Amino acid sequence: MFIQTEATPNPNALKFLPGREVAPQGALEYRSIDAAAASPLAEALFELEGVEGVFFGADYVSVTRAPDGPGWGEMKAPILSVIMDHFVSGAPLVRAGETASDDAAEDTEIVAEIKGLLDSRIRPAVAQDGGDILFDHFDEATGVLRLRMRGACSGCPSSSATLKAGVEQMMRHYIPEVTSVEQVV
Repeated sequence: MFIQTEATPNPNALKFLPGREVAPQGALEYRSIDAAAASPLAEALFELEGVEGVFFGADYVSVTRAPDGPGWGEMKAPILSVIMDHFVSGAPLVRAGETASDDAAEDTEIVAEIKGLLDSRIRPAVAQDGGDILFDHFDEATGVLRLRMRGACSGCPSSSATLKAGVEQMMRHYIPEVTSVEQVV
């Protein structure tokens, strides 16, 4: 098995591409060892020194390191080993009974348009950088759209610029009801 690595705009996050599906049912993010108990792979990655976050995209694993921890030179080989061991073992990504949360609330027409634009144009571009962007809330009275950055994009120095220069402009162009975009931390 050959796993490629790819830098992300976030210097504390690295994208690992195992050449196979990782999370075909939807992206998953783990920000602590306790949350990682739902996934054997995430749990094993959190056991490595310096791992601060794990994100599973459709075909990649994004690992975020602690800024004050070991550098990528020390961390890369153990991470590659854990990922390879997991996929070779055939273990599931998520333990039985654990699922990703899904908001089943019915969307207004505007919210459905926002989510459609996120899914078709924005999320694929953000995924190339090892992250994800999720709808959080839209206030129809003020036009403020709140989005949540995940994976390599969470805590990335350029995420604010991405939201304002890219996402906000596109949203305002296609959906005039959106007046501004804010990041939810």
